[in-house]
Parts: sequence; structure tokens; C-alpha cells
Amino acid sequence: MADNNWGAAPAATEAEAGAWGTADLQSALPETNGHNGANHHSNNGENGAPAPVEQVAPPKLEGWVEATPYHYDEFANREAEWDGQAPIYEWDGEEGDIGPEFPELEVQLFGPVEERGRRGIDFSAIAELELVQEGPTRVEPIDSFRDAGLHPAMLRNVELAGYDVPTPIQRYCIPSISQGHDVIAIAQTGSGKTAAYLIPIINKLMGKAKKLAAPRPNPATYQPGIDPPCRAEPLVVIVCPSRELAVQIFNEARKFCYRSMLRPCVLYGGGSMRDQMDQLAKGCDILVASPGRLIDFMDRPEILSLRRVRYMVIDEADEMLDDDWKDEFDQILSGGDQEEGNIKYMLFSATFPKAARDLARTHLADNHVRLRVGRAGSTHANIKQDVIWVEPYLKKQACLDLLNTVPPGRTIIFVNSKRAADELDDFLFNKGVPCVSMHGERTQREREAAMRAFRAGRSPVLITTAVTARGIDVRNVLHVINFDLPSAMYGGIEEYTHRIGRTGRIGHRGLATSFYTERDEDLASVLTRTLLETGQEVPDFLQAYIPEDTEHLHFEADSDFEEEGAGGDDAGNDQADDGWGADADGDAGGNVDDNAGGDGWGA
Repeated sequence: MADNNWGAAPAATEAEAGAWGTADLQSALPETNGHNGANHHSNNGENGAPAPVEQVAPPKLEGWVEATPYHYDEFANREAEWDGQAPIYEWDGEEGDIGPEFPELEVQLFGPVEERGRRGIDFSAIAELELVQEGPTRVEPIDSFRDAGLHPAMLRNVELAGYDVPTPIQRYCIPSISQGHDVIAIAQTGSGKTAAYLIPIINKLMGKAKKLAAPRPNPATYQPGIDPPCRAEPLVVIVCPSRELAVQIFNEARKFCYRSMLRPCVLYGGGSMRDQMDQLAKGCDILVASPGRLIDFMDRPEILSLRRVRYMVIDEADEMLDDDWKDEFDQILSGGDQEEGNIKYMLFSATFPKAARDLARTHLADNHVRLRVGRAGSTHANIKQDVIWVEPYLKKQACLDLLNTVPPGRTIIFVNSKRAADELDDFLFNKGVPCVSMHGERTQREREAAMRAFRAGRSPVLITTAVTARGIDVRNVLHVINFDLPSAMYGGIEEYTHRIGRTGRIGHRGLATSFYTERDEDLASVLTRTLLETGQEVPDFLQAYIPEDTEHLHFEADSDFEEEGAGGDDAGNDQADDGWGADADGDAGGNVDDNAGGDGWGA
């Protein structure tokens, strides 16, 4: 792959750069068109800034849709809808425990009939992944959704959503939750974790809304500001790290709540507090929330109470469990006024660091189910990973040439900084690439508008920072480009795993291309092992980092698990008792017969 490199490896002289000298640097500058290089998108947002100067349309690239300026200001008016206000199924009180079908809403929720298939062209790479049951409790997996004992209305929703074969994590999670167990699931990104917990949880509540849900007004006739609001008392709380992931889970919950009379809501920072309060005032049974905004509402007990919560789900747990959030998470997980044991806890993540294990010890029941699909923090072979040497000053041109080389398709380009996102966005747009960008300094309306344009295909190239790296599932993302590889400061190899996991989801094939520079040397060793793990080609400039033993690759996450039994005899014996660490005799995996006392996360 060395002949695909941009510039020399490890260093390029001025002569070697040749045609890519000052002319390339000049072309990388944003075209001003009479003004000072402002972003091509109208970035008025909600700040009332002057409208941008009209630009000359860039040339259209062959195979791509035409690049058109995306005007965020059209979403800035007060009447515009937030993603959290998307239509949901609302029962009018005239039918039985299950509401009637609503064909028009079915199209909004599940899409046109011909586009509902979820299974990819190569499901075998996911289906054959090794799933390990760990901990004291074992469950028998299901082989199909029809064997899962689902309510007929839920089974119909699963079919409408286009799910035909359960993924490994779904095969085990659905019976585990249905049987009333707490669950820890460590699964590769893109393996179907969201449906793995939404389907069984909502199924357990299907047809029981009248019995379990809090009193609420009729949403069909409710008038905000006129009718008295109710206090939201959800039965399910799902906590996730980012706004975009919260909206995505909410949209999945909308599908599986169809006809159930259960009402989903979403809370996230940056959205309108007033609008979110109005949504809660109509009642809420399934609450999806980012942790900061959830804490804000928990401090307003007249608006939100967790006293009815039956299920608590922490999605992408490893992203949120740092020291700064410990007190807040203790407050969230303590729930309301329920007696101990009334809440079922589920932790889902692609990695499982020590902070997540400590949280699980504190809140999960002793007879929980622990599942691990593949190595924690790993990816799968459906994603072809290319690593290319590129000199830093050639990256923009290399990115443009790469987009022109591969067939046009939905593409996500990851950068490490907000400035890099804006600069690359301007450069590619002025070269005719139909792109849009988003990062943490954009308003929430701008971020939602960018995601809508990307999902709809109006802007099939999304340039973004890490805000979309976790859990975002956009249909048919064919290519992920790491314009900047994530250094340790930006999450390292775990962030790399989450980034490339935006493609190759649920059995589809995907391509991940990463630009490597001499600044990425701290990532070289573990990146090489990651390539070897899934049988990828290792480029020439990484050959020196190939370990001697390629059959037993060692990753830092594995040693992190093994640390559990290293704290002395007492600690080791305690962990042998509860199944979290090594055996008392030092055997990291435990004997085959010691189901309750063995490993769990080592070896």
C-alpha cells in the first residue's frame, strides 16, 4: 500500500513534494468571493448575524449530487420543529390495550416499504462472531424473532423495521431482559445494541400502558398553556452521551412503541427547554436523555419524577463514566423512591473500562447476565481498513482526490478540531463536493439541520469532530475517512474503533481510510495490532510495529480487565466470589465448571 501514500514516509523533501507545493497550499485556502473566507453555510443560527454574500456555484463533480449552500437560518425561527418533536404514535383512548394501525405514520416511522431492509450483503461476518457469556447467569439464545415470545404487535413492529435475523447480541439480550435479568453487554460497534434492549423492554410493557403508566392528558386534544400539565413519570430511562445519539435512540423507540400506547420523549442539551417541557407535560413512558439535561429536569420534581422507573439503560457507558460525572450518575441510577431491586439495569458499550465495572458492581444484581461479543473495543472484518501516509500539508488535496477515486457514496470525514472541520468544509465545498459540517460550537439547530441533510442525501459528505463518533447509525454510510487520526488526547484507539464503526453496520460492508502522519506515531503499535486482528493489510511504514507473536495479540484493554485480581489476597478472593476478576489461585479464566467464580473479563 506504500505506493498509495501521499508524500514520502517518513519525511518528504521539498523536491519530492513537487507539484504539491505552494499551489496546493493556495488551493486549500477558502475562496473569499469578495468577503473574508466565511464558511459557505449560512451560520446565522439563532444569533441574527447578517446573511452571507451570495457565492458562485462550484463545479459539479461527476457522480455526486450538486453542492448547494446549506442555509441553517431557515431553521432558526421559533416555529421550526426540533428533532425531539418528530411525530410519534399517540393513542386517542378509543381502542383497547393496543392501538389501531396508522398507515400514514408507518411510512414516517419505518420509511417506504421498499427501503425497510436492514440486513447487509455480508451478515456472516457478524453472525460468526464469538459471543461469550460470563458471570453467574446463563441464558439460552433465540434463533429468530419469532422464537423470542414477542407480543404480536411488537413482532409486527420488528418486521416493519426491516429486522429479519437477530444479531448475536440480540440473540442473547432479548431472552436475558425478557427473563428479568440485569445485563452487561460489551459488543462491537454496529452490532445492533440499540434494538437489543429496546425490543425486549418495550415488549415487556406492551399492552400494559393503562396499568403501569402515570396519568396523563389526551395527547390528541391537549393544548399547552390551557390544559393543566401532568408530571412525567417514565417507566424506562435510557441515558447516552451525546445529543445526536439521544435523537437516534428516540427515533428507534418511536418505531418499537408504535401501537403500544407508550409515549417516548427525548431530552438533550442545546434543545429548547420550553419545548422539551411541553413534550413531558403530555406524558412520558420511555425517556431518552443525555446526562446533563436529565439532571436538570430531575432537579424539577414537579416536571419529572423517576419513581415509576422499571428499566434503566446506560448506552455507551464508557464515554460517560469519568470522575466528573460520578455524583451525577449516582443520582441518576438511584432513580426515584422505589424499593431496592425494583429497577432492572442494563449497561451497553463497545469497551468496558474500570469505571464501568465499578458502576456495575454497585448497582447490578448479583445474578446479572454478562455478554461479550468479540474482544472489548474491537471492530469486525466487514470494514476494510486502509492506512495511507500523507504529509500534513497535502491532506486536503489527498482527501479531495480520494473522494474522486472511490465511487460516490455517503461519507463521514473525521477531524480532531472545530477549526479543521470548518476549513476542510470550505475547501471541499468550493471544489464541488456536496458536503456539510458539524462540531461542538454549532448550535443544536445547526447540528440537527446538518444531520438531516446528511441522512436525506442532500449533503452526502459529512465533516465532523468526535460528536458523531459514538453510536450514530446512518443508513448506508459506505466510507469513513480519518482525516486526522485520534491521538491519545482525542481518545486513541477506542475513538478510532468508534469512528470506523459508522460504516459496515449490521452486516453491510464498509471502507475506512485513515491519513497517517509522523505525528501519529503514538498510535502506531496498537493501530498495527488492530489491523492484524481483522486480517487487514499492514502498510510498509507500519511493518516495524508488527509483534513477534501475531497469533496472540495483546491489547491494553485486556490487561485492564486482568488488573482486577492483582490487588492482594483479599481482593482476589472477593473477585473470585463475585465473578469479576481472577480466581483465588490466579487462573485468569477460571475452570470451565466454575461458572460463578471464574473470570470474567480477563484472558
